[in-house]
Amino acid sequence: MKIYCSGIGGIGLSAYAALQESAGHAVSGSDRLSSIVTEDLIKQGIPVFCKQDGSHVPEDADLFVYSQAVPPDAPERLCAREQGIRSMSYFEALGELSKEYRTVIAVCGSHGKSSTTAMTGVMMADTGKNPTVIVGTRVPQFDGRNWRRGTKDFLLVEACEYRSSFLNFQPHIVLMTNGDWDHVDVFPSQKEYEEAYVRFLQQIPADGMLITHGSDPTCNRVGTEAGCHIVDADQKPKIALQVPGDHMKENAQLVLALARYFGIPDAQVERSLKNYRGCWRRMELKGYLQKAENRIPVIDDYAHHPAEIRATLRALKGAYSSRRLVCIFQPHMHNRTWTFYHEFCSAFGDADVLVLTDVYDARTHVEKERIDIQKFARDIGATYSGDLKATEKYVRSIAAGGDILVCMGAGDITNLALCISQEFSKESLPSPRG
Repeated sequence: MKIYCSGIGGIGLSAYAALQESAGHAVSGSDRLSSIVTEDLIKQGIPVFCKQDGSHVPEDADLFVYSQAVPPDAPERLCAREQGIRSMSYFEALGELSKEYRTVIAVCGSHGKSSTTAMTGVMMADTGKNPTVIVGTRVPQFDGRNWRRGTKDFLLVEACEYRSSFLNFQPHIVLMTNGDWDHVDVFPSQKEYEEAYVRFLQQIPADGMLITHGSDPTCNRVGTEAGCHIVDADQKPKIALQVPGDHMKENAQLVLALARYFGIPDAQVERSLKNYRGCWRRMELKGYLQKAENRIPVIDDYAHHPAEIRATLRALKGAYSSRRLVCIFQPHMHNRTWTFYHEFCSAFGDADVLVLTDVYDARTHVEKERIDIQKFARDIGATYSGDLKATEKYVRSIAAGGDILVCMGAGDITNLALCISQEFSKESLPSPRG
């Protein structure tokens, strides 16, 4: 089959493309910009184009798969439609592919999906289950990639709730991390957010199960309403891990509960979990900022919701208790910042120094209001630093020996972490595009 992927640099679609290429299909695709993800796809033999005018869509393509970030009027989608090429979104395509597997295990929840999926995939691989995995991060134990090709017995997927995308799966087993309200542009209320989860969990068959935390009222509520057989992961022990944070131990409880269902000996599971090394952009040590004789650790983290921020900063404060914790936060969307404004004001208590950048405008077409960034900085106790180029200069000026720097957010602040860490210390951020 010849498959063309529009928006192939997305963390999900890139994994789908690579998995299909490894299965013998002819895959190519495009993205707006070159990135570490697209460069790796090219290394895997997948042609990637940075021109999205429709000229690269093969006339004889059997399937056109597009990222959610590619709008209906995008040239490539219009071209595929005009040529009569069968088209579907990434999650629709992955849902169709999932039907080829005997058992589908889906990881859902507001936070911790990627870490839990990665941790589960590593455990299953280490204990001989040989799963096929699609995950929204890059995993060191998967050769630094966001996918793993295993057998057709198990497909482990990260199931995202945005736009109810997870409804494309019919999993036998679901691991649900938590249920904090999010994606306010799609779910205007907590009730609507929970209703999406109920619909998803209702797709679990009678002999399937939901593994979640009994202490989480939202998870209990949606699981009960969906009529699921619920396994309480809180009954499993919290074991010591290489990665810091109580939230990571809670993710590991879900993995332990799944392993016990499979009958995997506890000793094997614990050995695998203790060897888990974390994943891309989740409390990831990017390198060091060299300042005079001091090597200052630089952490890159994806946290952008108040609950995630609170958990991550608490974990880092515990792991680096002797250091001054400097948090550089890039808000992700005005809508999210407005909706959780009060929660953001109390989320940064573990940061000794807080720096606030401009808001990352991820979905400008759905934004209803814009926050007053100066007021927001005052309300959360931060110094406002402007765009990333100005922030880089400011952070370099305040960093001192004994610090740890964490660049936090779901946008392009990851580029700042790269630029200020030692490997990239002689480079600086490009000017913002006009």
